Amino acid sequence: MLVKDIKVMAKALNVPVGKKKKKELILAIQEAEGNATCFDSGLTNCGLTDCLWFSDCQKA
Repeated sequence: MLVKDIKVMAKALNVPVGKKKKKELILAIQEAEGNATCFDSGLTNCGLTDCLWFSDCQKA
């Protein structure tokens, strides 16, 4: 997912965007949604294939 699209999602959730990088934005979105803040945490196989960030996380 592109950073510009992630920023739109963040703003919709009232997450401050500022100069946050992609990973910081995704973690903030996960937190705002009440999900585990696990993006790019080093977990190699979380098994949550229905997660919106799964494909990006596997590339990170």
